[in-house]
Amino acid sequence: MTGPKPEFLYEEHPDHPGWMKWGFKDATRYNAFLGEMMVRIDEDGRARVRMTPQHQHSNLANVIHGGAMLGFIDVSLFAAARGFGLITAGTAVTLDLNTHFIGGGRIGEPLEARVELLRETGRLLFLRGLVVQGDDAEVMAEFSGTIRKPSAPRR
Repeated sequence: MTGPKPEFLYEEHPDHPGWMKWGFKDATRYNAFLGEMMVRIDEDGRARVRMTPQHQHSNLANVIHGGAMLGFIDVSLFAAARGFGLITAGTAVTLDLNTHFIGGGRIGEPLEARVELLRETGRLLFLRGLVVQGDDAEVMAEFSGTIRKPSAPRR
C-alpha cells in the first residue's frame, strides 16, 4: 500500500498518544464540518474513531443532529479502513450504510465510532459498529456499511 496523498492527513496526534489524526488538509471539504477526527486500532482489531460534536452539529433539542451523526458514521468507515491499512485517500465510495439511532448524543462530549471489519473482498469492505459516548460507552447508534475500494490506477 502506498502512503496517503499529500492533501490527506494521517499522522500521530501530538496531544493523544496512540491516536492518529485523520482527515483532509483542505478545510473546505465536507469532513472539516465534523471537526478534528482521530482514529486508533485497538488490540482486539477494532477501530475507534473519535470526534467531539459542537454547537453546529446540534438540533433544536440541543443533541447531535441525525444528519451530523450519519455523516460521522460514514466518515468513520473510511477512517477505520485507513487505520486497518486497507485504503488510502482516493476514490473509495460508500455503497450502503444502514443505521439505527438509539440515543441522543450530547454536544461537547467525545463521540466514538467503534468499527470492525467483517470481510474484505477484492473490491469491497464490509464493516459494522456502534457509536458510543461517555465513560460508560452509552450506545447512540448501531450501523453497518459497505465500501467499494478505489480502482487501480489506469496505465
